[in-house]
Amino acid sequence: MLELADVLEARERVRETSRHTPLTYSHTYSDMTGAAVHLKLENFQRTGAFKIRGATNRVQTLSPEEQAAGVVTASAGNHAQGVALAATRAGVDSKIVMPEQAPIAKVKATRSYGAEVVLAGADYDAAAERAHEIEREEGRTYVHAFDDEHVMAGQGTIGLEILEDCLDVDTVVVPIGGGGLIAGIATAIKAKRPDVRVIGVQSTGASSAAASLEKGSVVTIDGVDTIADGIATRSIGEKTFSVIQERVDEVVTVTDEQIAMAVAHLLERSKTVVEGAGAVPLAAILFEAFDYDDGEVIVPLLSGGNIDLNMLTTVIVRGLIETGRYLKIQTVLKDQPGALEELLAIISGHRANIYAIQHDRTSRDIKMSDTEVEIDLETRGHDHVEELLEAIEDHGYAVEVLV
Repeated sequence: MLELADVLEARERVRETSRHTPLTYSHTYSDMTGAAVHLKLENFQRTGAFKIRGATNRVQTLSPEEQAAGVVTASAGNHAQGVALAATRAGVDSKIVMPEQAPIAKVKATRSYGAEVVLAGADYDAAAERAHEIEREEGRTYVHAFDDEHVMAGQGTIGLEILEDCLDVDTVVVPIGGGGLIAGIATAIKAKRPDVRVIGVQSTGASSAAASLEKGSVVTIDGVDTIADGIATRSIGEKTFSVIQERVDEVVTVTDEQIAMAVAHLLERSKTVVEGAGAVPLAAILFEAFDYDDGEVIVPLLSGGNIDLNMLTTVIVRGLIETGRYLKIQTVLKDQPGALEELLAIISGHRANIYAIQHDRTSRDIKMSDTEVEIDLETRGHDHVEELLEAIEDHGYAVEVLV
């Protein structure tokens, strides 16, 4: 099994390629939770995510023959970029298979680091099948995204940095996809500070680790459905599972709505951009997915910041909806002059801002003398939403909340 010595050796191999990323105290999240929250900003890492660490360590351990044959891997995006950059820096040819729906930003970035990108399959697991075909066809070395001890050891260097930069840490919170990240971090932390808790977090739509721990063996779930594409795997690794069983204290899950709110919080309050997987640890703290004490020193690992702009837009809107700051309503008005103005006067009187208005006179659900109206509104929280809806209904309008 992976040991501390492996992580220490990995640190020397990755030192020139990866960055020692910042760890900063957050007054905002400490005040919100009562804990002492320190953000580990791995989204500031080269390639925008932690994966460069494990990829570099694996590439650095290739034999001369393996280097000459090149490497291949499968990835939803971050591991792809890590392998591409690590291989290019080592003069090794790389071919990366990514899911067909991989974020465009990650595909472009992977190509920019020097790799050939092949798009195949609906998710990571399907892409991995194609990558293994290429491995056999071309004699390349497969660089696994997580179930590889060299990769796990490279990711574990984050644990060393956390212990050095936050001497009084009580709990470290880590996202789990395939398990390589948390396996490496838990190995480093438990060897040096066995009293420090290591908490793993998954999305409820991709919770293979939680299911595996409950059963006592690796479970492959039927499919994944989450905005956190970086941890959207149907199963964790056999090697990572063994480490997680022995060294991780607890694995919890959070919903996509909670992840979206954490992304929006970080963007608005901390001016920090993270992808869904990177926000998962903070979501677990904010929504108390695990128990912690007042004043407990907690380090959530913001594992990556490579979020597609289209996804970021969706996540921001979802976050605004969940916090009561975005409202879309539908109602029916008389199709006559001044009817819309009367409704808008109520809305403006309660200080709601209008984003958009859409009229529909052709709906079969209304009388020919009426018009259906949809209005997108900026609101100031759940209390404001309730106050506004009550005022509109008190004036005789039947309101349907669309989002």
